[in-house]
Amino acid sequence: MSIRLITFDLDNTLWDIEPIVARAEKSMRDWIRQQHPDFVRRFDLREFSRLRHDVVSQRKDIAHDLSALRIEVLRRAFIEGGYSAVDAVHAAQGAFDVYYEGRNTVEFFPGALQALTALHKEFSLYAVTNGNADIQRAGLGHLFSGHFSAASVGVPKPDPRIYQAAITASGLLPEQILHVGDDPEQDIAGAAAVGMRTLWVNFSDQIWPDMPPADAEFTSFDELVSQVHQLSKR
Repeated sequence: MSIRLITFDLDNTLWDIEPIVARAEKSMRDWIRQQHPDFVRRFDLREFSRLRHDVVSQRKDIAHDLSALRIEVLRRAFIEGGYSAVDAVHAAQGAFDVYYEGRNTVEFFPGALQALTALHKEFSLYAVTNGNADIQRAGLGHLFSGHFSAASVGVPKPDPRIYQAAITASGLLPEQILHVGDDPEQDIAGAAAVGMRTLWVNFSDQIWPDMPPADAEFTSFDELVSQVHQLSKR
């Protein structure tokens, strides 16, 4: 059966997330130092990692929602720094807004946008991600007609419900949908479990783990369009 929809993971599939987050966090910390100098004198910014651990362990209800998680960490930090409850919420949102602007300033892997543009002419494209990227701000709004995140669906990959949400929205059969992603468990096993076809992103020549393989893999975006066409003929 031919492919009609392609779903894409985002982080580490279309761009390298680590340098993006590092720059965004630096911008956020610089903003905090400039806008809240009294807070910085009372709170060691290195304590953010401790607070994140606390929030993840205590707030299971938002552990899958990276934006809510970060805002809660920031709110607790400002509370510890002596802010009132109201002021802490306001300051946390301001810091998050700076972070989020940087988080959505992405640098696509070479050839990614060209491949997506070519595929968009033939297939519908959705994003299925555990991350909190905004596809409009990231420059994908004109290419993607659907966006399913762990935060919006309420569960992270590889939970089948996030993939099922995309299937239901599309009105297609699972075997008419191809999922493209870098994580063997979250992307490949998760999508395959609901009957979708799978294409593994393997830019660093990794060894496939001891689990059922993807339907195909590619190591460069120069190969993506041809791989999709080959899979669609099967």
